[in-house]
Amino acid sequence: HVQLVESGGGSVQAGGSLRLSCAASGYTASSYCMGWFRQFPGKEREVVAAMYTSGGNTYYADSVKGRFAISQDDAKRTMYLQMNNLKPEDTAMYYCAAHQDCKVVAGFGGYWGQGTQVTVS
Repeated sequence: HVQLVESGGGSVQAGGSLRLSCAASGYTASSYCMGWFRQFPGKEREVVAAMYTSGGNTYYADSVKGRFAISQDDAKRTMYLQMNNLKPEDTAMYYCAAHQDCKVVAGFGGYWGQGTQVTVS
């Protein structure tokens, strides 16, 4: 049974930084797609960043390019989202998701964590 657990959210002032973590357990695939999404109140989730654990290209939403960075620690089965120069418009619930196919993740399928709140004031 795959489980994803996010942590690292919190409140920060504009211009500050946070690092979100997503710890994965129960996953047996040798490579999978992992992504970070966020959801604003009353709106649909949107992808923030994504990557394959086997390496290769990463994806970033235009709104976070140059400010956010997705990475992983394969040994710890943990994915990270380093968020720098945070803006009030980054305030949202952040989720991590995983599946062997990025198309499934992009369609909001696969496995999801419970979310972690990021508030920028």
